[in-house]
Amino acid sequence: MLGGSHFQIPAIQYAKNAGYHVITADYLPENPGHKYSDEYYNVSTTDEKKVLELAEKLRIDGIVSYASDPGAPAAAYVAEKLSLPGNPYESVKILQRKDLFRDFLKSNGLLVPISASFTDFREAKEFAFERLKCNPIVVKPADSSGSKGVTKHLTINHLEDSFNGALKYSLAKIVVVEDFIEKAIYEMDGDGFVWQGKLAFRCFGNQHNDLDCNPYVPMGISFPYIQEKSLQQKAHDIIESILTKLNMRLGGLNIEYLTDKNGNIFILEIGPRSGGNLIPEVIKHATGVDLIAWSVDSALGKDCSALKMVETEGFYSSYILHAKSDGIVRSININEEMSSKIIQKNILIKPGDAVSKFNGSNNTLGTFILKFNNQDEMIFYLDRMTDHIFVDLY
Repeated sequence: MLGGSHFQIPAIQYAKNAGYHVITADYLPENPGHKYSDEYYNVSTTDEKKVLELAEKLRIDGIVSYASDPGAPAAAYVAEKLSLPGNPYESVKILQRKDLFRDFLKSNGLLVPISASFTDFREAKEFAFERLKCNPIVVKPADSSGSKGVTKHLTINHLEDSFNGALKYSLAKIVVVEDFIEKAIYEMDGDGFVWQGKLAFRCFGNQHNDLDCNPYVPMGISFPYIQEKSLQQKAHDIIESILTKLNMRLGGLNIEYLTDKNGNIFILEIGPRSGGNLIPEVIKHATGVDLIAWSVDSALGKDCSALKMVETEGFYSSYILHAKSDGIVRSININEEMSSKIIQKNILIKPGDAVSKFNGSNNTLGTFILKFNNQDEMIFYLDRMTDHIFVDLY
C-alpha cells in the first residue's frame, strides 16, 4: 500500500480485515496509516526504482496507490515489471499528468480547454497574456494532488507568484496554463471502476467548494449528481472511450468533469486510483458498492466481472472540516441542526492546535459523512456548511 495518510487508512484497514499481510511505504513515518499495517518502510511513493526494489525484496502479490495520485505511476511501474495485476505504466502516466492528459485529449479529438505547459515563466506569461485578452485562465501544477497550487486569473497580476507556487507543487516541474471554462452546474466529482477497458461502475457527485479559501479544493462531495441522466451517460461514454484507448484494465478511478452552458462536456481528470475526500465511503452508503474492496482485491488478481452499475439511493455527502485562515484552534463547532445528519465523523484537531488556511487537501482538519432527507436540503446545506460545522480560531 503506497502511503499511509488519513485518507488511505480505510483501504489499509480493509486489507487487514480481509486477511492480507499489509505493507505500507512512504517517506512520512508519522503518517497515521502505518500503525494499521503489518510492516512499514520509509520509501518515497514517487521513487519508482526504490519502490520496485522493495517490492522485489518483499515478494509482494499486489500493489495499490489508494487515494494518492503521486503514487499511481510507481504502482503501475512495479506491477508491470513484476507481472502483477495493474495497468500500463505509460497510460497511468498520461492520466496522472495534466499536461500529458491534455495532449492525449487533443490528439484524440476530444474537448479540452485551450492549454499549454511550461517550465519557464517568461514563455508562460506570453501565452497567458494572449489568452487573457479573450478568456480567464487557470494555472495549475501538471502533477500535484489535492488541488494544491491551482489559481484562476482575470489579469496578468500576480501571475508570476501563481506560476512559482504551481511549480513548487509539481514533481515534474511543469506548469499547465489553460482557459477557464465556465460551468453550467456543479463540477462533477466522483469515483468509478475500470474492468477490462470498460467503465464497469461509476457514481457521479456534486463538488462543493469554499470560495473564501480556494475555489478548486473540494470541501465536500454530494450524491447523487443533479445533472440530467442523458448528459451523465454522454460523459460515461467519453470516459469509457478514453479508458479503452489507453488499455486500462482494472482498478479504481477518481473522475472530474464539467459541463459548459452549451452542454459540452470537458473531462478534466481521470485519476488512476480510488479515494480521497471520503468519496468511496460515501458511495458505499449511497449504493452499497464497496470500491475500497474492489480496488484492493483487483490488485491481487481477483475477478471483478460481477461489479455492475448501481443507482444511488438516498442523499449523502462528505464534508471536509477546514480553517478559513491560519491560526490557533479555539473550538470546533457543530450546531444542533447539523448533528442529526452526521453518520460518521473523524476530527483530527483539538483546541490549541495551530492550523493553516484550506488551500489544499493537505490542510484537512477532519472528515464527516452526512445523510439528508432530500436533494434540495442536501444542496442547500453543502453550499453553506461552514455556517454549521466550522473551526473557530484565535
